[in-house]
Amino acid sequence: MRPCVPIPCFFGDMDFCEAIKKVATLGFDAAETYNWKNLDLDRVRAACADSGVELLSMCTSEFRMTDPAFRTAWLQGLRESCEAAVRVGAKKLITQVGPDTGAERAAQHAAIVETLEQAKPILDTYGVTIMLEPLNVLVDHPGYYLTRAQEGFDIVREVGHPYVKIVYDIYHQQVTEGNIIPSIINNLDCIAHLHSAGHPGRIDLQFGENDYR
Repeated sequence: MRPCVPIPCFFGDMDFCEAIKKVATLGFDAAETYNWKNLDLDRVRAACADSGVELLSMCTSEFRMTDPAFRTAWLQGLRESCEAAVRVGAKKLITQVGPDTGAERAAQHAAIVETLEQAKPILDTYGVTIMLEPLNVLVDHPGYYLTRAQEGFDIVREVGHPYVKIVYDIYHQQVTEGNIIPSIINNLDCIAHLHSAGHPGRIDLQFGENDYR
């Protein structure tokens, strides 16, 4: 397990490059961020090289995959996000699949799979892994489509590509369904990254109902 510090969560008020250096002084060698468009990517890459901190992941710039009408925009966003990831040295991108459109779930599921099928050449070109993120709708993301981790794993296996994976958020899945350890252990082939927080309240790991020890 390699701990990774999400810069916006802990050091959102700091200059990003100074935050990278702070991560290093705290003894960590990996970080992530979400919105990359407000960053000076060349400066960030230099800060990572100087500090020995690897920027592991960022987010895509587009998030709607459930509606085929937004497919072209999502794919364009993926390409520009891959270019940014390569420029800054990140190997992974997080994406959300978008809202539940009200269409049959089978149709929305198929739309996500088809979008990822069309994403394969882009991912191959840049060597970047795309990670779908299941989220909870009970507390934080009402109206979101992909809530159950198992459906995310099913999508990954249907697409069947080494650059298509899941970011498994322990907090979101504890809110949604629990059964965390078997869900992770039985699907490690589909998981490229983990997020975590204490539940309830999205708090520090030592509090809440999950035993992170």
